[in-house]
Amino acid sequence: MRIEQIISKALERTDNDRYKLSVLVFSRVKELSNGDKPLIVCSEEYLKKMELSDIALQEIAEGKITLAQNSF
Repeated sequence: MRIEQIISKALERTDNDRYKLSVLVFSRVKELSNGDKPLIVCSEEYLKKMELSDIALQEIAEGKITLAQNSF
């Protein structure tokens, strides 16, 4: 899936609120950098090539990370 499609789906999950999306991505990137395992399913080799923000966006787009899980 292209990054534009991922961002579009992630935005839909946050009611098209870019601020909420950015806060959610930041929060998830912080968790990932502290050792949390990615929730997306792909090869370990592919995950190593991805940036943490891309992983977070993909998780949000797939509905694995929601606003209810992270309080603002």
